[in-house]
Amino acid sequence: MDQTLRTATVTGQTRILFILADPVEHVRGSALLTDFFQRQGVDAVVAPLHVRPPELETVLQGLRRLHNVAGFGVTIPHKIAVVPLLDAVTERARAVGAVNFVGRGADGRLHGDNIDGIGFIAGLRQGGVDPAGLSVLQVGAGGAGRAIAFALAAAGVRHLRIANRSVEKAAELAAAVQAAYPACTCEAGPANPAGFGLVVNTTSLGMQPGDALPLPTEALTPDCIVAEVIMTPSVTPLMAAAQARGCRVIAGRAMLEGQMDAAARIAGLWGGAEAQP
Repeated sequence: MDQTLRTATVTGQTRILFILADPVEHVRGSALLTDFFQRQGVDAVVAPLHVRPPELETVLQGLRRLHNVAGFGVTIPHKIAVVPLLDAVTERARAVGAVNFVGRGADGRLHGDNIDGIGFIAGLRQGGVDPAGLSVLQVGAGGAGRAIAFALAAAGVRHLRIANRSVEKAAELAAAVQAAYPACTCEAGPANPAGFGLVVNTTSLGMQPGDALPLPTEALTPDCIVAEVIMTPSVTPLMAAAQARGCRVIAGRAMLEGQMDAAARIAGLWGGAEAQP
């Protein structure tokens, strides 16, 4: 993607989209999506909305009544909490148990999907990484983690270990993925990257200064690929540590870029069906 962001002109005909988050300081997707729409000739802009958890339902009721709103992205900490507040969700989002993008119909109905997994797999492939046949360590079992775990299994990974602060949450996700994709051996286990071909951080660790590393980087070897979902900072402490050990890294921005087309379709900005992972 062109690193130079364009300035959008907003008129009464412009379709408005938002990204709901708490906090919002880390949100860069709004500018990147707006730039994507401008380059595609679509009259739409995206802005971050700072929405605290107790206010989420009230904000959604307001968005239903704003007739030039086409949809909105959903990120930390709302991806799971938003699900029961929507009128409909896709089977993919229901299986994952989380939503990260919502389209608003002309009647104000809100329909949600989860395209984190689509974006993550697309970002890997754009970076020259085919996950099929790999042994993968995923750290995190939250909203993004759930979507990515299902998408990795659908993309043909051989073995998936899920590490999480709550072992029970990791075990539940591993069992759900295993049931949906029997060909992928899934387990819950420690965040030790030794022996894995791909390591994925789906936690928020690395977003704030002073955060602990999500895994012991001294166990990384140069033949391991390390992928992030965090966009800000663009180079996380995990990525820097992995690069210092000779690992190839995939930045969090790749996941967002991989789901822009699907987001536009959900928002009704152009037709067709988004690609499957």
